[in-house]
Amino acid sequence: MGRQIIVARQFAGAQVTKPIKSFSLPQGKLACWLLHPGRDTPQEIRTALVYTLFGTLPIFLGGVFNTIAVAWVLEYRHPGALFRFWLISEIVVCVARLFVLMLAHRRAQQGKSTPTDIYILLAPLWGATVGYGAFISSISGDWVAATLSFLSAAAMVGGICFRNFAAPRLVAIMIFLSLGPCCIGAVLSGEPVLLLTLVQIPFYLFAMSVAARKLNAMLITTMEAERENDRRARHDGLTGLLNRAGLFHATTYELARSAHIETGVPLFYIDLDGFKAVNDEHGHEFGDKLLVQVAARLRQLAGPDALVARMGGDEFVIVGQVPGASEPHTFADSVIAGIERPFHLADGVVIEIGASIGIAPVTGVGNGIDKVLGSADVAMYEAKRHKKKSAIAA
Repeated sequence: MGRQIIVARQFAGAQVTKPIKSFSLPQGKLACWLLHPGRDTPQEIRTALVYTLFGTLPIFLGGVFNTIAVAWVLEYRHPGALFRFWLISEIVVCVARLFVLMLAHRRAQQGKSTPTDIYILLAPLWGATVGYGAFISSISGDWVAATLSFLSAAAMVGGICFRNFAAPRLVAIMIFLSLGPCCIGAVLSGEPVLLLTLVQIPFYLFAMSVAARKLNAMLITTMEAERENDRRARHDGLTGLLNRAGLFHATTYELARSAHIETGVPLFYIDLDGFKAVNDEHGHEFGDKLLVQVAARLRQLAGPDALVARMGGDEFVIVGQVPGASEPHTFADSVIAGIERPFHLADGVVIEIGASIGIAPVTGVGNGIDKVLGSADVAMYEAKRHKKKSAIAA
């Protein structure tokens, strides 16, 4: 088949999209262990799980107000080194967590790495300060102090579980550090009635840890289902390439950066020549096999920095930083040469087809991609009509 190429120019306005906030995955061994989801999960889902741990500022401030207020009241009731140390520790840890939380949100909004390890490691430390307060209150001999600190610790456990169930190990450690000291304090307090906590607290720790694991499993399963549904909605079921919806999404949102969809890159609209004859002569089964092999060749030719999509039927699109992008017609020649190589569909079934290509430079992403596709499509049909090997249209 003759090589048929025509180039059209398209100027489309760029669309500015709001950056998606993303928090970095942990790097240190301890933070990674604490945030392990309990099963192997893709990085995309692990990143989403980390996002849930940072929460919102009002929720965080509610917990901070509770713990600092209780420590303040009891320090006023029992002025001394033990309670003063508790109050100071609560303030220092909570202020540090607030600073790191705000810094992380700001850096995530800017697309920069976030202090995830520090934020995660501060959480068990905060749990330890709550547990310390409950411990010194239980051995103080003051029932009011013990009751208030125990209630405060117990109240925080629910929030710990349902705010951090994306990381079940972190939940278990924080609950243990918050309520574990209550058991030790109960033994040392000399009050037999407090020994009941030796039964209550381990059961509570077990129940909430199980709840966190089950909620975590449900969340991951839901995320995996949504991810698969999203993949199916944006990918061609036969070839695995992006479909039209997937191409529009990729050139508008997160994949645009990785695929280098930027001003000046070429978009190639490819139509197979002779595909209908294959279907008519050999049947749709062989036609499908041919499309799969064409898709594989286009992926290889396009390289890792470009997007490849099937627009429907026997029409394909390549857009991005392809090899030799500065000379689009040269790359188009290589694509056509690749498609013109024989396809071995089965024993004794060898097919030869050709292709026509229209090219449109992209000068913006987002809403402009449909105009670029339209121009490239028109250029492709113009090439077919004039049976040109190559041509450039102003």
